[in-house]
Amino acid sequence: VTLYGVFTNHYSVNGPSRCLLLELLDISVSELLLHSSNQGCSMWMIQHCARDVLEALAFLHHKGYVHADLKPRNILWSAEEECFKLIDFGLSFKEGNQDVKYIQTDGYRAPEAELQNCLAQAGLQSETECTSAVDLWSLGIVLLEMFSGMKLKHTVQSQEWKTNSSAIIDRIFASEGVVNSAIPAYHLRDLIKSMLHCDQGKRASAEKALCSPFFSIPFAPHIEDLVMLPTPVLRLLNVLSDASLQCEEEYEDILEDIREECQKYGPVVSLLIPKENPGKGQVFVEYANAGDSKAAQKMLTGKIFDGKFVVATFYPLSAYKRGYLYQNLL
Repeated sequence: VTLYGVFTNHYSVNGPSRCLLLELLDISVSELLLHSSNQGCSMWMIQHCARDVLEALAFLHHKGYVHADLKPRNILWSAEEECFKLIDFGLSFKEGNQDVKYIQTDGYRAPEAELQNCLAQAGLQSETECTSAVDLWSLGIVLLEMFSGMKLKHTVQSQEWKTNSSAIIDRIFASEGVVNSAIPAYHLRDLIKSMLHCDQGKRASAEKALCSPFFSIPFAPHIEDLVMLPTPVLRLLNVLSDASLQCEEEYEDILEDIREECQKYGPVVSLLIPKENPGKGQVFVEYANAGDSKAAQKMLTGKIFDGKFVVATFYPLSAYKRGYLYQNLL
């Protein structure tokens, strides 16, 4: 997360307090899990989140820092930069210089941190130091929850998990009944297992995890993903008929009408309506910023255009800039 500045609040009840001014981000992974209705997230979203967070952790760990509180609520989507970002460094520490004994949140706490917490409560010192490996454990649990659509707090605290976590992970993946994507699912399963070794010395580092074959598989986002994750690009469906695309004069009139309507919510940088597949008949509207795009999406969804109800989703800016138009997102 980007730090814009630091200031002192002199009117705090407990006296002057230092405040951090951070960028405003969008939806959290915790909220995405709620919206998934126990169905789990798409492979595209899981891959996107895993890669973004691993890149963040690789940077942090290279600098010698441990996040120490990685959980769904602390991973948020940045609409402007089109990526997931880490927030809340309140429990973070420099590796080898841990000044906080109680780290990580229940359900996402690595075994070594759990032991340290228990010993600290008893007034004892742990012989094993917590390292950056605790962050990989937390991320492994987050990704497993994203895949399964279930909160796993009670599962990871069970005796069965402590005895054979690998078997439970296998069972979760087998129960999903993944169709036509067995290999991607197995790659994700193996990636998660590499993060969830009870022995922190055997746990994959963030840098090594990024080399997983799971990240070499091209996934397309589902329509639900593009409704949930804002970007500066809006995609309008159910607007144009094939007949409208064939008649050049009618096409130009519709193009101008759409531009005029979309400009009500902010400056339009570009507008594209492909006449051929992929993306045939879809309307892509690039705004100067995601704030305008979000306002437009809210107002245009359900609006009647030429007798049809408009469906408005967001669209990845990076894919749009490359001219990559997903043909099937449902």
